[in-house]
Amino acid sequence: MRVLVTAGPTREFIDDVRFLSNPSSGKMGFSAAAACAKAGHEVVLVSGPVSLADPHGVEVVRVVSADQMAGECLARFPDCDAVVMTAAVCDYTPKERVSGKLKKKAQALRLDLVPTTDILAEMGKLKKKQVLIGFALEVQDARESALKKLAAKNLDYIVLNSPETFAAETITCSVIDRAGRIRPYNAISKEALADEIVKLLESGHCETS
Repeated sequence: MRVLVTAGPTREFIDDVRFLSNPSSGKMGFSAAAACAKAGHEVVLVSGPVSLADPHGVEVVRVVSADQMAGECLARFPDCDAVVMTAAVCDYTPKERVSGKLKKKAQALRLDLVPTTDILAEMGKLKKKQVLIGFALEVQDARESALKKLAAKNLDYIVLNSPETFAAETITCSVIDRAGRIRPYNAISKEALADEIVKLLESGHCETS
């Protein structure tokens, strides 16, 4: 299989020295890419800024912004058999980037933000036989929100997790499929979850082939 994996955060720059981002470490995505490669699949990993070494046998594409990640992913999507979208892509980016450094002033600063491309939703529209796995980090109405994303983005599976996942070595999550079946995992290592994800990709690919 040709598998596209995303990992890490994106950075949305306000000026040349400040940006919006999140604490994603990229560990889940790098573990998923490594597990797919170990299982014999051809893997491209598109990663935001993280401090992790490239997984063995994986083509790694480094990006910074949500726009760059969208461009790289959507260009590769038609040739993929499966996608594992673990990246914590920023939902908003500054409407305008200031050249240089904003000077501090006494009055409040207003920052206008615009939505970034919903990469998984775009893939869902273009989907043919690809297996799509998304990650949903939710707090309020977590399960309901995850189920809505699963349907709206035309995913095969969604991994529901919480903010405690950021930078942790383990993950407590639920994997939900299109039929609403739930597989719970409690404090599982990200490497072990990655192995489970590979099994889901392979079984899903067999069903659509």
